[in-house]
Amino acid sequence: MDTALPVTAPAAASTLTSNRQRWLYSIANLGNVIPYQAVGAMMLFYYTDVKRMPVSWAALAMTLYAIYNAFNNPVLGYLSDRTRSRWGRRIPYLLFCTAPYAIAFALIWMAPFNGLTNPVGLLIYFYVIVFIWEGLGTAVSTAYYALLPEMFMDYKERTDVAVRMNIVQTVGLLIGAALPSVLATTLGYPVMGILFGAIAAAAMYAGIPGMFERKGYQDEPSLPLFQALKATLINRSFLTLVAAQTLRFFATGTLVTGMIFYMKYSIKANPGLTTIILAVAFISAGAALWPWRHFIANRFEARTTLIAAYAVTGLAIIPLGLATSTTGAIAAAVLVGIGLAGLILMGDVIMADVVDEDDVRIGQRRAGMFFGLSSLITTLSSALVAQVFGWIMPLYGYNTALAVQPDSVGAGFRIFMTIPPIIGCGLAILALAFYPLYGQRLKAVKQALAQRPQAGS
Repeated sequence: MDTALPVTAPAAASTLTSNRQRWLYSIANLGNVIPYQAVGAMMLFYYTDVKRMPVSWAALAMTLYAIYNAFNNPVLGYLSDRTRSRWGRRIPYLLFCTAPYAIAFALIWMAPFNGLTNPVGLLIYFYVIVFIWEGLGTAVSTAYYALLPEMFMDYKERTDVAVRMNIVQTVGLLIGAALPSVLATTLGYPVMGILFGAIAAAAMYAGIPGMFERKGYQDEPSLPLFQALKATLINRSFLTLVAAQTLRFFATGTLVTGMIFYMKYSIKANPGLTTIILAVAFISAGAALWPWRHFIANRFEARTTLIAAYAVTGLAIIPLGLATSTTGAIAAAVLVGIGLAGLILMGDVIMADVVDEDDVRIGQRRAGMFFGLSSLITTLSSALVAQVFGWIMPLYGYNTALAVQPDSVGAGFRIFMTIPPIIGCGLAILALAFYPLYGQRLKAVKQALAQRPQAGS
């Protein structure tokens, strides 16, 4: 292991990062995006349609997984804030958890049991492997995102990095959400898992040399756990933002989870075409990142930009429900991608503002707790997706024990793909109406940070 990896920033003559550092940090995002998108896009399909786990069992399994995923996030975020090592607070988790995280991901797609002959064995395998993978993945992702507000201190710098991260994320979405169905069909699920796990690990390790932690933050005293939780959970900026973000992940999670079912049963197309639909949406999102930043984010604050992104996304979902062919679904995917670009551009940027505000109030840089607790709450969106799936689809006759599904299933997946995410986008806009960190309040936070001696000086 290279012990010369940077732990502190270079001399603080300038707090801005180099072009190389911004790109290396962004490239590492593939290590988060690919596995999580593949799980979101394919895991429910793999364990129900392929491995034949009963729908009610799958809905319960996904719900318990989401709850576990939720509650390990703030714990690992808190541990990250309190970690003291030669490599810093965040980087050790990236160094030592990435490889086992990639291995556990590959094992998700190697279930040795079938739900028709041994549903209990399949369920136990799911819990053991997925829970191990999720714990390791949370350690990696929390550490990674906690570095963002520390490495990149300025709003324009953060939005610049966000564009790069999300260009990389578009590639990750294409790989992690759009390609699994094709690769699983041609190469098999185990090979797909090994391939994606290896790519994710390689990307994360490639990016680590460009990461650093600013001198001084590691020396700050840390709040006790319950005091840290309380200080976070009474923060109105955090609560309103995380409510909106949870609804975002509910909306996008429903779309990604349901797409392969939608193509198979609603459009009555080859499920492999899911790759094309998702690829179109993600390419559209990548192409729209620069216009979102140049025309909207550079002219308006993060709150206004995010509200606009939710509005565009909600409206763009409507044509998806009306599509009757692959061509119509592709056209709808273009529109959804344009809205998605705004959501993925601003999500981490606006959370960094919340971290800044807390730093001014508390006098500590608690990014790990904020990103961890945010993940706790937003991860519950996957439980909501699973419950909505488990509620809607049996109403329309979806039954994994049937060799051929009834025609009503197509209408069910059309409903699943439209009504819940549109409601999610609308409620997210309502939550952001109560988000207080904008205008003069946001300016006051930035002025207070600008007047403070910079960490690393």
